[in-house]
Amino acid sequence: MSHALVKDAPAAVGPAKSSLLRRFLSRPEVGSLLGAVVVFVFFFALAPTFRNIDSMATVLYQSATIGLMAVPVALLMIGGEYDLSAGVSVTTAALAAAMFNYQFNTNVWVGVGFSLVLALGIGLLNGYLVVRTKLPSFLITLATFLMLQGLNLAVTKLLSGGVASNNISDMAGFDGARAVFAAEIPIGGDGTVSIAVLWWIIFVAVATWILLRTRQGNWIFAVGGKQESALAVGVPVKRTKIGLFMAVGFTGWFTGMHLLFAFNTIQAGLGVGNELLYIAAAVIGGCLLTGGFGSAVGSAIGALIFGMTTQGIVYAGWNPDWFKFFLGATLLLATLVNIWVRRRAVKQ
Repeated sequence: MSHALVKDAPAAVGPAKSSLLRRFLSRPEVGSLLGAVVVFVFFFALAPTFRNIDSMATVLYQSATIGLMAVPVALLMIGGEYDLSAGVSVTTAALAAAMFNYQFNTNVWVGVGFSLVLALGIGLLNGYLVVRTKLPSFLITLATFLMLQGLNLAVTKLLSGGVASNNISDMAGFDGARAVFAAEIPIGGDGTVSIAVLWWIIFVAVATWILLRTRQGNWIFAVGGKQESALAVGVPVKRTKIGLFMAVGFTGWFTGMHLLFAFNTIQAGLGVGNELLYIAAAVIGGCLLTGGFGSAVGSAIGALIFGMTTQGIVYAGWNPDWFKFFLGATLLLATLVNIWVRRRAVKQ
C-alpha cells in the first residue's frame, strides 16, 4: 500500500506544478517583466552611473510621469477603447488651473478644483460621444486631441501673451498644493524621490484591486472582450465605458497638477505625442489592442522600461536620438514576447 502511495504521489504533484506555471505564464505582464529585467541588466552593466541611488530615483520619476497616465489608458484599452487626447488633456488641466488662479487671483486650490471639473468633463464628453455615436474612439478622441491642442495654444497666448502660463508660485495655497502633488521625499543619505512615484504605485494598486477584486473590474474585461455578450448578461456597457474615459480625465488632471506645481508654470505645447507613449506602455505591459486582456501592473512595468531606457541612454553617454529607435524596438520585441508567452501558457 505504501508503495502504491509513493508511486501515485508524483502524478498528484505534477499537475499542480503545471497549473501553477500555466497561471503564471498566462499573466499579461509576464512578457514585459522579462523585458524589464533584460533592460535593467543591460544598462546596469554598460552605464556605471545607472547604478547610483540618485540615478535610480530619476529613472523612477521618468517612469512615473508616463506610468501615472498609462494606468487608466491600460484600463481603457482593456475595455476596448482608446484615448488619443490623453497627452494634451494633461496640459489642458494644468493650464486651466494656472490661468484660472492668475486671472482671478484666487487661492490655488480653487483653480485645482476648477481644473478637476474640466478634466472630468472632457472624459465624460469623450465617453458620451463614443457610446452615443458608436464611432471608433480613435476618431472621437483624435478630434478632441486637435481641439484641445488648438485651445491650449490660442487661450494661453490670449491671456498670458506667450506660450506658457504665468508663474503662480507666489499665490496663496501653492505650498500646500506642491506638498500634495509635487513634494520630494527624502531617501537614503541626501537623495530624494518625487512623490509622483508614490502616487503612481498607489494608482497601480487601486487599479489592480478594481480589475481583480470588484464587479466593475469584471465589467471592464467583459465590455472589452465581447460587448454583445456583456450586454446580454446585463453589464452596463455604456456606463462602464464612460467611467473609463472619465478615469483617464481624472488621472490627466492629477498628472497636470504634478507638472504645474513641480515647475510653477506650464508650456502650452506640452504633452503632444505622449498619448502614444501611454498606449505603448500599456501594450508593452501586455494589453491587447483588441481589448479584453491586460493589467495595471503590466502598464507600470511598461512605463518602467521607458524610464530605464530614457535615462539609461543618457547615463551610457549615447546620442539621445537613439531613444525613439530603442523604444520602437522594445515595443516590437515586447509584443512578440507577450504573444510567445501566451502561446506557451496555452500549451502547458
